[in-house]
Amino acid sequence: MITSTQSSQPFYPSADGEPVAETYTHFYVLLTTLEVLRQYLKDRQATVLANQFLYYAQGFPKLRVAPDVMVIFDVPPGGRDNYKIWEERQVPKVTFEMTSKKTQEQDANFKKTLYEQLEVQEYWLFDPKGEWIKEQLRGYRLRGESYELITDSRSEPLQLRLAVEGEVISFYRNSGEKLLIPEELAAALQVEVEARQQAESRAAQAQERAQQAQEQAQQIEALLARYRERFGELPE
Repeated sequence: MITSTQSSQPFYPSADGEPVAETYTHFYVLLTTLEVLRQYLKDRQATVLANQFLYYAQGFPKLRVAPDVMVIFDVPPGGRDNYKIWEERQVPKVTFEMTSKKTQEQDANFKKTLYEQLEVQEYWLFDPKGEWIKEQLRGYRLRGESYELITDSRSEPLQLRLAVEGEVISFYRNSGEKLLIPEELAAALQVEVEARQQAESRAAQAQERAQQAQEQAQQIEALLARYRERFGELPE
C-alpha cells in the first residue's frame, strides 16, 4: 500500500529519452573529456559525471539541467543516476558543454546564467566543429557574482591547462605532461609493451650468446686437455 506521504514525494527522473549528443563528434569529445578527467581525479574525493540531470531546487523536479560534463569536489567518488545539490551539499566546480550552432542560444545564455547563479566556478564551452566559437574553446571563471572570460586557458579548480587539438580538448598538468585520451593511452601502452618485448628479446639473445661463448670455452678447454694428455704441456 502506498501512503499519502510516499505518493506526495516528487519523482526525479534520471533520463528524458533525448540523444546524449548532437553528433558523433560531440559524443566522442564528451566521452574523452569524461574519461580523462575521471582518471585524473580517481584518487580524489571527487566525481565526474556526463549528461546526467543536475537538480538544483528541492521539490521542483522540472528545474534541472544536464551538463555534458561536470566535475564535483568534496563528494564520494563514483557514478550517480542523477545529482541533487541539496543531498550532496556541493555545487559542481566545473561544467563543460559541447556546443554547436543549434545549441548556441541555450549554451551561451540560459546555461551560462544558470551556472553563474548556482556559483559554478568555471564554465567551459567547446565547439568542436567551430560553428560559432572561432577559437573552438571558451571558458568563464566566476569573479564575485559574475563570469569573466578566461584568458590563460587554465582551469583553477582542476589545476590543468586546456588546449584544442583537432576536435578534442587536451589537458596538461602544470609540469607540461599531457593527460592521454584512451586511444593515446592504448598506443602508449603498446609502445611500452613492444619496448619491453624488445628488451626481453635482446636480453634473451645476450643470454644465448653468453651460453654459446661458455660452451665454446668448454670445448676449447676439452681440446686442450686432450692435447696435454698426448703431447704434454704447451710451450710458453
